[in-house]
Amino acid sequence: MAKTRTSPVNAESREAPCVILSAFSDEAANSKSVIEQFAVLAALGLEYYSPRFLNVSGEVKNIMKLDKNELKTVRKLQDEYGLKVTSIGSPIGKVKLLDIDDGSHNRYVPFDKYLKEDVAIAIERAQALDGKMIRGFSFYHPRGTDPWPHVPRAAEQLSAIADKLAKAGLVFALEVEANLIGQNGRLMAELARRVNRPNLVCIFDGGNISSQNIDAVHCVEEFQAMRKYLGYLHIKDYKIDQKLEWTGVVDEERLKNFVPADRGDSGHEAIFRDLREHLPQIDRKMKKLGLPGVFLELEPHVKGGGQFGGFSGPDGLGVACRSLCSLLDYTQINYRLRTFDHIRAARGF
Repeated sequence: MAKTRTSPVNAESREAPCVILSAFSDEAANSKSVIEQFAVLAALGLEYYSPRFLNVSGEVKNIMKLDKNELKTVRKLQDEYGLKVTSIGSPIGKVKLLDIDDGSHNRYVPFDKYLKEDVAIAIERAQALDGKMIRGFSFYHPRGTDPWPHVPRAAEQLSAIADKLAKAGLVFALEVEANLIGQNGRLMAELARRVNRPNLVCIFDGGNISSQNIDAVHCVEEFQAMRKYLGYLHIKDYKIDQKLEWTGVVDEERLKNFVPADRGDSGHEAIFRDLREHLPQIDRKMKKLGLPGVFLELEPHVKGGGQFGGFSGPDGLGVACRSLCSLLDYTQINYRLRTFDHIRAARGF
């Protein structure tokens, strides 16, 4: 077991709640090689990761596209590097809610077919890698329209996904993200309220909020709006560029401004102080669902992002990890990293 690192700020920090650090492993690797991904995470002291894009046998594939032999290889390497899965970084829910041509390239799949095929594949990935959660999204409403009228239908489909995952003993983690129906904390809270399934939790991502030209004060408000349904956090931050005209849609040009957690406009310091007060309750909820606690997962995109992923490189992920740890120390939230005792225990000493 990795020991908890306590904040050096004062003695009271030893009693502070603890979070578990994790990362999207593909952010770390120039080649997306699984070995490079895992080596970087292990060197940073992380025990948990989310698989998304992986180069297992010479070709970069999304986790949903790996064959059985590739999954076995990932599981073997996962064990060798002492890693466990936080969640399957699936794109579930990143399809159109309605079969309407809105000028976007997003695909539409009839929901019954989507549930039987895509969702079933995501479940297989989780089972193969001993994961307990699947990350997903809240569907694309027609571009340029108000998302609120689409909440009932989205909630109905999300309920069906959550039920299918529940039968497999899995948690459905719904991420807030621009351009989707659940694009802010208020919409996420309404979706979760309507779904009303114990195995559905929400993921807050500050960078996904501030990239919509939302400042730190309002980012904190969006966090608080969805906090009741919170399961864990993705950690990325964003520096608002006032020269970019806000059109209501986050496009590729806007996805160049991600920064470490202590340098952007997402209000992470205030968010962490709020989180610290509610962490025991959220921690109990996650443990009741069979998870080890509350994850803070690095997805920093410091070298660029896109609709289905992002990149930081080994150096960028290291910078982002140290930035996060520094901010957690400052806000007196404890976190777990590997220690020498952990290494000795793994070797049977």
